[in-house]
Amino acid sequence: MHHISIRTANIHQAIAFYEKLGFTIEERFTTGYTLACWMIGLDGRIELIQIPEPKPSLDAFNDEHYVGYYHISFDLTGKIENLTQWLEELKLKLQDLSPLKVLLEPTQQMIGDRIYEVVFIADQDQLPLEFLNRLK
Repeated sequence: MHHISIRTANIHQAIAFYEKLGFTIEERFTTGYTLACWMIGLDGRIELIQIPEPKPSLDAFNDEHYVGYYHISFDLTGKIENLTQWLEELKLKLQDLSPLKVLLEPTQQMIGDRIYEVVFIADQDQLPLEFLNRLK
């Protein structure tokens, strides 16, 4: 797993909370128009994103004001060659269960100083999952 992303109403309070759990800041950055950071600890990584006008929502992926669970991210770097091809193969693997819901088609995205292919899909409970493939 690459990271878990959490939207928060107050990033400074969230950082203080996670520091008490043993996390440390790895990198601070902005995403769009808001503050964000990577924190590492407990054998994992979290991404905190401050939401300027938070409010509760039932749609964690599409509501920009949602606070709480946002997505779980898995790094496929070194496991696959092409994210689009992997997605097509996944659709075939899952066709017996239900159609795969793609929330964001494969795209390239800069994360920190690295470029990744990124795709978002929904799991069986409609929770967002992100899959990354680092480009060389």
